[in-house]
Amino acid sequence: MLTNFHTHTTFSDGKNTPEEVVLTALEQGFCSIGFSDHAYTPYDTSYCMKNEQSYIKEIRRLQEKYKKEIEIYLGVEEDSHFLVNRENFDYIIGSCHYAKKGEKYCAIDSNVDSFLDCLAFFNNDEMAFAEYYFQHFCDYILKRKPDIIGHFDLITKFEEKGEGRYLKNSRYLDLAEKYCLEALKSGSIFEINTGLVTRGYRSSFCPHERLLYLIYKNGGKITISSDSHEIKTLQGCFDEAKAMLKEIGFQYVYLLKNGEWTKNYI
Repeated sequence: MLTNFHTHTTFSDGKNTPEEVVLTALEQGFCSIGFSDHAYTPYDTSYCMKNEQSYIKEIRRLQEKYKKEIEIYLGVEEDSHFLVNRENFDYIIGSCHYAKKGEKYCAIDSNVDSFLDCLAFFNNDEMAFAEYYFQHFCDYILKRKPDIIGHFDLITKFEEKGEGRYLKNSRYLDLAEKYCLEALKSGSIFEINTGLVTRGYRSSFCPHERLLYLIYKNGGKITISSDSHEIKTLQGCFDEAKAMLKEIGFQYVYLLKNGEWTKNYI
């Protein structure tokens, strides 16, 4: 069954309207599609929704219009520093896009310069930054229990853009595993996020393969997400992601069907 629950549109930083996404999903044979535009963040309005109610109204309209053709779900990607009213949505993706020092926020993943600015919060100590990132994110995950944990190790986004500080660092990998085990206690679904590959940042998926093995060995739940920002990547690298999950040992992924999170065998 073909589906995707991490999907951005023109309501936040995506390139296509929700209806264009739905029509593409229908053309490609999707059984369902979930929208997850970035929730409003007052400390950075450059990428997020400005009008949540208009977004909700439009996705609900599309649900009704296409209900005989495809299941459509109203989700949202909230940042761990600023929470939404969960009752307004069918599901939430919980992500951490920012580091915070005092009252100042810095985007972890906007570009390399912003990543380096975040690092400067921690006196350019990459391990101190990683400790902060995972500790904050896992505190949020355990308290909030989002339906989906978004790109768990996003801090590694620029590993192949001249900032290879983490994925070949055994100390970092040990730290990431420690916090991955903590996040697993939430029961939330981890995503294998193909977006860093389809958008040209990385040649490997997120989270790191070592973490995927850990999730599998500890009975964690997984879903495949494209983190799509345009229709051409709606199912980007899904075949490769499925092959990797099978090699690790996963037999199924989770998806929404008739409003319930359901196992779907790979």
